Amino acid sequence: MGLGYTTIMYDADAVADGIADVGACRYDGVEIGLEKVRAVGPDRLADRLDEHDLDLYCVMSEWLTDADAVDRIVEAAPTVADLGAEFYGILPPQRGRQDEATLERWLADICGAAADAGLRPVLHHHGATMVERPAEIESWLDRAPDDLELLFDTAHYYPYGEAYPDGDVTGGIERFADDTAYVHVKDVDPPAGFDDHTAALTAGEFHLDDVINYFRAFTDLGAGVIDFAAVREALSAAGYDGHVTVEIENETELPLVHAKQNFDYWTRLADDA
Repeated sequence: MGLGYTTIMYDADAVADGIADVGACRYDGVEIGLEKVRAVGPDRLADRLDEHDLDLYCVMSEWLTDADAVDRIVEAAPTVADLGAEFYGILPPQRGRQDEATLERWLADICGAAADAGLRPVLHHHGATMVERPAEIESWLDRAPDDLELLFDTAHYYPYGEAYPDGDVTGGIERFADDTAYVHVKDVDPPAGFDDHTAALTAGEFHLDDVINYFRAFTDLGAGVIDFAAVREALSAAGYDGHVTVEIENETELPLVHAKQNFDYWTRLADDA
């Protein structure tokens, strides 16, 4: 089981520095967004990964906003594979923006391109999208191509989990154990009114205060309510031996400090297990 970190906190022009930070913190791998791969350039990106001895765990696609975005994702699959990525992440459309038949067709196109390139496509269940709640995750995994697997995200599962508002997301790990190929870990520190913000996004009501207060609740490991010792135990009990990637997306100040803090937190859990 390797430990990775995302470059989501680094702007496109700072991704090379982000990779250096991830390597300096002794992570095993990294996840990078497709648009940042384009901005940095595949050759330069490959050089930076080699320089800092990092595996490229996953390239996360663009949001599935329209057919043009899907075409770009499909066309980029060979480049992603050439960089050595194992997973090709898929971000579903926002709630209410596309119909189910369109998403089904898009998933088939992306999974086909991933298979042709030798990549493993993973569906990122995500708040405010068409694949958000547990029943939706289950439904889309059932109706999508057989090679589509799940990217399980602790923070995006939390508001819809069986134990909510307690920080126990192990029910999701157990429920989707056979589908999970890749894991994101991040914490949630719910603000006042978090239930209302979550419900509004689920209803497709993207008011600015709801969007801000939902996504700003995501935080460093150990700074919120999620029980990550239980997460580790549940992953182990499920037989999961894949990569775990820390995804911190709000702490843009001193990103190196946050990368190191989260590395230390997760590795302490391993030492205590």
